[in-house]
Amino acid sequence: MRTKGLNGNQLKVIAMVAMTIDHLVSVIWPNYPTDWWIIVLHIIGRLAAPIFWFMVAEGYHYTRNLKKYAIRLFIFAIISHFAYNFAFGIPFIPFQTSVFNQTSVIWALFFGLVGLWVADHESLKSWQKTLIIVLFTIIAFPADWSSIAVLGVICFGEHRGNLKKQMLCVMIWVAVYAAVYAIFINPIYGVLQLFVCLTFPLLKAYNGERGKMKNMKYLFYIYYPAHLIVCGIIRLLLHGSGGVMIGG
Repeated sequence: MRTKGLNGNQLKVIAMVAMTIDHLVSVIWPNYPTDWWIIVLHIIGRLAAPIFWFMVAEGYHYTRNLKKYAIRLFIFAIISHFAYNFAFGIPFIPFQTSVFNQTSVIWALFFGLVGLWVADHESLKSWQKTLIIVLFTIIAFPADWSSIAVLGVICFGEHRGNLKKQMLCVMIWVAVYAAVYAIFINPIYGVLQLFVCLTFPLLKAYNGERGKMKNMKYLFYIYYPAHLIVCGIIRLLLHGSGGVMIGG
C-alpha cells in the first residue's frame, strides 16, 4: 500500500516546477513588473525556496556521508554560479554591479548545510557556534535569497519534527528579508516574499519517505543549471546582453 501524503521526490518536483515558472517570468518580463498575473506567477515561485531548504535539512539528517554531501553541494554551487549569472545577465565576477544577487541560492544552501553541522557540533561552545553561523550568513549574503537561505536550512534542521516551529522560525527571517527587499529593491516584490508561507500545507503533507526514484538528487543537479542556461538563451533572444534583475 502507498503511504499517503507527499514524499521527498514529489516535493522536489513541485519546487522545480515553481522555480522554473519564477525564473522564466523574471527573464521574459524583467525589471519587476506589477501586472497582477505576473505577481501571481511569482507567488507560485515562492514555493520553491522553502522546499529546497527543507530538503537540504532532511538530507543532512539522513545522509550517510556528510562530507561527500557537502563537497557535492559546494561543487554544484560553483557550477551553478555560472549558469545562474548567465540566465539573468549578471557578471560572472561578483560585485561589479551590486552586492545583491551575485550568485545562485546553491551557495547559501551549502553554508546552511555546514551551519547545521556547526549547530550540532558538541565540542563547540554556544558563542563559537553563533559566531561561525553569523560568518556563514555574511559569506552567503550576496547569493540569491541571501543569508536567509542559510538560516532557513538551519531553522528546518534545528526544529525537525515540529513543522509549526520550523515555519515560524523561517517566516521570522523571511520577514526580515522582505523588509530589506522592499527598502532597497522593490516594495511590492518585498511583500511578495512573504508568500513562502504557502509551502506550509505542502510540507505538512510530507510523509517522511524519499520516493521510489533513488537518484532524484542527480536529476536536480542536472536540471538546475540546464534550465538556467535555457533562461539565459531566452534572455539573449528577447533582451540582448543586458541584465534582467537586480545584480545584472
